[in-house]
Amino acid sequence: MSNRFANGAKAFGFCDVCGFRFDLKKLKNLTVKTKRTEIKACPACWVPDQPQLLLGTFPVSDPQALRDPRPDTNTWYASGQTAIGTIGEGSRVIEWGWAPIGGSSGFDAPLTPNSLVGQGYVGTVTIVTT
Repeated sequence: MSNRFANGAKAFGFCDVCGFRFDLKKLKNLTVKTKRTEIKACPACWVPDQPQLLLGTFPVSDPQALRDPRPDTNTWYASGQTAIGTIGEGSRVIEWGWAPIGGSSGFDAPLTPNSLVGQGYVGTVTIVTT
């Protein structure tokens, strides 16, 4: 029984991407979205199948919300300003404002307590050229 095709040991072909001549056995078929195409590419032009083209092919479930969440009571200290006017030590203590360094404005001081203090330093630079 004979083979249907010739050996092709010395056959050459052209890359369908760049058009240069290569040995036929060095050319490989491109694969696009898991489908093999009849486009022959040289080793420089050949790229593996791109996984990003398979987006939406497989179902993905990525839930981000919790079912029946519960507040963190009796386990954390009070957050924000307490009833006596001090700042609590809770998990959601933040300091913010329109001008955060140096304290908040007078009208929103009770709502946005701010104890940030700005500190800076100005140094000198000496450049010597030779």
